[in-house]
Amino acid sequence: MTDDNPDTSHDPLPRAVRALVAARTVNRLGAFALPFTAAILVEDFGTSVTTAGLVVASFGVASIPSRLAGGVLADRWGRRPTMLLGLVGCAVALLAFAASPTLLAAAASVTLLGLVFELYEPPSQAIIADLCPPGQRPRAYSLLGAALAVAGVAAGLLAAALAALDLRWLLVADAVSCLAAAVVVAVVVPAGGTSRGAGAGVGRPWRDRRLVLMWLAGTAFATLYMQAMVGLPLTLLARGLPAGGMGWLLAVSALVMVLAQRLTRGWSPTPFRAMAVGYVLLAAGMGVAAVADAMPAFVLAVAVWSVGDLLLLGHPFAVVAGLAPAGGSARYLAAYGTCWGVASVLAPVLGTRLLAVDPAWLWGCSAGLALVLAGVQPLLARAMARSTVPEPQPDVVRA
Repeated sequence: MTDDNPDTSHDPLPRAVRALVAARTVNRLGAFALPFTAAILVEDFGTSVTTAGLVVASFGVASIPSRLAGGVLADRWGRRPTMLLGLVGCAVALLAFAASPTLLAAAASVTLLGLVFELYEPPSQAIIADLCPPGQRPRAYSLLGAALAVAGVAAGLLAAALAALDLRWLLVADAVSCLAAAVVVAVVVPAGGTSRGAGAGVGRPWRDRRLVLMWLAGTAFATLYMQAMVGLPLTLLARGLPAGGMGWLLAVSALVMVLAQRLTRGWSPTPFRAMAVGYVLLAAGMGVAAVADAMPAFVLAVAVWSVGDLLLLGHPFAVVAGLAPAGGSARYLAAYGTCWGVASVLAPVLGTRLLAVDPAWLWGCSAGLALVLAGVQPLLARAMARSTVPEPQPDVVRA
């Protein structure tokens, strides 16, 4: 696949896209409540760890149809209304959780949060596809990923301060950030885009063989990406290092992603060539982690794979957006995004089993998979060029 409009790749991003990134960053600054959900259930409601795990799992299960619904609503109802519904819905669910008097009410609030949590993602990603020509999309999606990484580090610092007061204040702060992001979206995100019913003629994304191939590759990448969250703190403990060092490693990752975003501005490879490079860097970083036994070595590992992450977070979404027919970008992006939900189940199950053998097994196997994915990229590029989308059936998709 080649860049359809290389002359625009270095142009400034549209103002509305920069504003969208700002709104998403504001939202991410407050998105620190979810990791504390189980702790709130145990401490405030006296439930067992097992029961708390089941409640948190209900959030994960609900988030998958939430993302799919976000794609359908964004293509049929509109980008901005769907984003506002998701943000305000999250605020309502979080405040309901904070005010829950019983475990049953808390569990219902957590499930409701899952049902609205992913509504925002497909329309926000689709707006980038709507407003940016193909040459700008990888940079726009990468900028979004880098901004979220930086905001995530700041969110961790805010969470540490608020958690010292009361864990439920985390829920309130998260709700406030959702409402603040909703205000930014309402003010600066254009009201245009897909109108009601505009996506009605779009066939089911899953019938597009190209999307299925991208989804399989995306699931493998997302599983590798999430090993950093699951396996890295446990690896630090296994190597006799404090798990709290994870905070410094996250800060290093965010800083490297921001610097790499700026340094790669003038680099305009084809998407699959960029992803091949990203997977090689990911493999190199994970290879260093396999043998690391001191914090400087882990810093090096994270710095190397973070550059790879930047390439791998931006380009796949740009490719998927380019596959979608007119009026169907949100639905395609939503279908592709479910790979992260699947990975959230696979990563902890596979990662902890490999860690139980030895941390070197986890990172060695991960590096090997990254190299396989690097080798697959030329094949994917040819598949994207050769495959065709089945003709949509007019009565398949209904409101």
